[in-house]
Amino acid sequence: MTISGHLQDLYGLPVFDFPDADADAEPGSLPDPESVAWRISVDAYESDEAWEAAFARFTAAVDTTRVRALIVGAWSDVYESAPDEVITAIRDARGELPALRALFFGDITYEECEISWINQTTVTPLLEAFPQLEEFGVRGGTGLGFPAVRHAALRTLCVETGGLPAEVVRGIAGSELPALEHLDLWLGVSAYGGDTELADLESFFTGSRLPRLRHLALRNAEIQDEIAAAFASAPVVARLETLDLSMGTLGDEGAAALLEGQPLTHLKKLDLNHHFISGPLRARIREALEPAGVTVDLDDVQEPWDGGDGRFTAVAE
Repeated sequence: MTISGHLQDLYGLPVFDFPDADADAEPGSLPDPESVAWRISVDAYESDEAWEAAFARFTAAVDTTRVRALIVGAWSDVYESAPDEVITAIRDARGELPALRALFFGDITYEECEISWINQTTVTPLLEAFPQLEEFGVRGGTGLGFPAVRHAALRTLCVETGGLPAEVVRGIAGSELPALEHLDLWLGVSAYGGDTELADLESFFTGSRLPRLRHLALRNAEIQDEIAAAFASAPVVARLETLDLSMGTLGDEGAAALLEGQPLTHLKKLDLNHHFISGPLRARIREALEPAGVTVDLDDVQEPWDGGDGRFTAVAE
C-alpha cells in the first residue's frame, strides 16, 4: 500500500486546493473561507514558487480570520529540505488565523515523495502557536520532532510514518493532552527509523495521561503481535470505543493473546485490517465479538513473503 491520494476532508470540511501562482482565479471564485479545508502546496520537485510565497498569496486573497482548517501539502524539494520555514510562516500568521481548529502537515502522496523520504522537522511549535487547535496530523517520520508539550484543546492527533522514531513516541507519551479523544500512530519499520519498543508505549496502555481517550490506533507496526498481546491486559481498553491494530504484521500469536485476554465486547470497532491471521482464528474472533455488536475489520489478509515469516507492514518506504 502507498499513499496515492490527497486528503479529501478535514475537520468535517471538504478540501479545496488554493490555486497555484499561474492560475488566474476569477474574483468571487474562491469558496467561503469557513466552508472548506484549504490545502496549500507547491511542486515537490524544484518548484518555481516557495511554499511560503504561496501561503502569502493565500493570506492576501482569503479572509483568514474565518478559516477553520488548513492543510500543508508539498513544499519544494520535500525529499531533501526540512520545512522549518513553512512552520515559521504559519506561526507568524497565527494572529490572522484565530478560527483555525484543524491542521494537517504534510499531505504528500507517493508520486510527490515516498512517505519515508519526506523530510520533516519539529512540529510542536505549531501546537504552541495555536492553543485552540482541535485536530493535528503530520505525515513523514524522517527528522520528525515532537518533544513533550501541553495542549488543552487538542482532541485528535495523527502521526503517519513508515518508521516512527521512539523519541517522538516518548514525546507524545509524555505530553499533557487532557482533551485528546483520538490518537493514531503509524509506528512503521526499523529500516525506516521505526525503533519504538513496547516499553515506549506503556503510557498508552495504561491511559493514565489521556483521560478522555476513546479511539486508539497503534498500527502499521513490525511489533504488532507484541502490541496486541499488551492490549490483552491494558487498562485503557475498558474505556475505548475503537481499537485499531491494522496495517501491521499481526498474526495468530498476537490475535490469540488479544482474544484470550480481557473482554472486548464493549468496543464499537476492532480494526485488524491488513494482517496475517489464519482462517480458523479469524472465525473465532468473529464468533466472539460480532454477536455482541462489535464491528470487526479482518479484511486484506496477507501471505508472508517467501512462504516463511516474511511479514510486512502496509506502509514502509
